[in-house]
Amino acid sequence: MGRHHAKLLNTLEARRKAAGLTQQALSEAADVSRKSINAIENGIYIPSTVLALKIARTLGCRVEELFTLPEG
Repeated sequence: MGRHHAKLLNTLEARRKAAGLTQQALSEAADVSRKSINAIENGIYIPSTVLALKIARTLGCRVEELFTLPEG
């Protein structure tokens, strides 16, 4: 399922790879640094709403398909 921040679960890495994109390609499409994409994938950084929407648009999915709250 991917690495997770304590307050946010994400599937970004798996979805990015399934789309055939590198971190660099995704970062360029979302207008953010590659390091930011890496930090999100590793659960270190929670993206802003705007960034989450840009990433979802680039990957052709909904934000909720990338980022979810843990149960409970």
